Amino acid sequence: MERRQFLTTGATLAAGAALPALTAGAARAAAGARPADRLPPRAEIVAVLRRVADHWIGAHADPGDNQWARATFFSGLMALHRLTREPRYLAHARGWAEKHAYGLHNGVTTRHADDHCAGQTYLDLHALDATPDPAKIAAIEDSLQRMVRTSAEKHDDWWWDDALHMAMPPFARLGALRQDPAYWDAMHALYTHTKSAEGGPGLYDPAVGLWYRDKRFLPGGIASPNGRPVLWSRGNGWVAGAHTKVLGVLPASHPHVPEYRAALVGELTALRAVQRADGFWNVNLADPEHLPGPETSGTAFFTYGTAYALRAGLVPRETFRPVAARAWNGMVATAVHPDGFLGYVQNVGDRPESSQPVGYGTTADFGVGGFLMAGAELAKVAGS
Repeated sequence: MERRQFLTTGATLAAGAALPALTAGAARAAAGARPADRLPPRAEIVAVLRRVADHWIGAHADPGDNQWARATFFSGLMALHRLTREPRYLAHARGWAEKHAYGLHNGVTTRHADDHCAGQTYLDLHALDATPDPAKIAAIEDSLQRMVRTSAEKHDDWWWDDALHMAMPPFARLGALRQDPAYWDAMHALYTHTKSAEGGPGLYDPAVGLWYRDKRFLPGGIASPNGRPVLWSRGNGWVAGAHTKVLGVLPASHPHVPEYRAALVGELTALRAVQRADGFWNVNLADPEHLPGPETSGTAFFTYGTAYALRAGLVPRETFRPVAARAWNGMVATAVHPDGFLGYVQNVGDRPESSQPVGYGTTADFGVGGFLMAGAELAKVAGS
């Protein structure tokens, strides 16, 4: 099958193929007379974000471990804190970081990207201090420095696309904080392996602008029951999140910025063609018949990337603002419960079949974090 074929199918779907009428109707009801492709005002977005964050915090008195899933939640909570300056959110994040002594799962010798995700929140907390406390970032800095020193010889650690979100942002931020481009050089070497060498051709498919989760899914490997490619939604969501966070840190003059921008824009362009009529994306972006239905975590990260690209002027406003609006309105109408519980989140996994079925009552910490990131970025795009 030609790699481009699924985009045509997805475009037909986005244009109005048969989907449950309930989702579109619920979205219109939630927004009153507002069209689904129009963003709500900023205050309305913030109110939803607060409801979702407050529900999660209220239901999880123990802030949890310092592994990637909970760390992604706290990355989202810190994005909401920066937007609202709510002291409770900052206190909850500090309590979590202090519980783990600002350390990394598996210690400073780890090279595993998942273990580095916690460093994003540690860096957030460090940046807020009037007098920065070096102890807050000592572990993440030590661990990444070890990788920087060996990056010329070993740069194949990020063998799955999720790794880009977990580890690229700390590399980018430490490079900026220390004014040391060695972090950015190491990050690019690791990124280039993932993109262009892992499994042979790399996990990025330039013909369609999307990424395979890992080498098992490259052409000739794992396919959908219909024989189509498996391009996992959340895997591509992690990629969108990575590029968004890195581009928010690197100076515009940095030589690799055009490459990172092109990868994000290419991905968003491909995603626009396969967005569902209800605003969501399916778990397999290449096959709308493969476990079809709303899924929040991938949708949230795509919304996050689209909102950033709009704000940064990387994509046309008239083309992509409706994409972001449909996604946000769809999630709010379909996935957000009245009490703030966030549903339709596919739990831990590595492919569309993982943690199925996905429904109104399925949630996860990283999905909530992605939703908070999306809304916090989108609030900057929306008007008052």
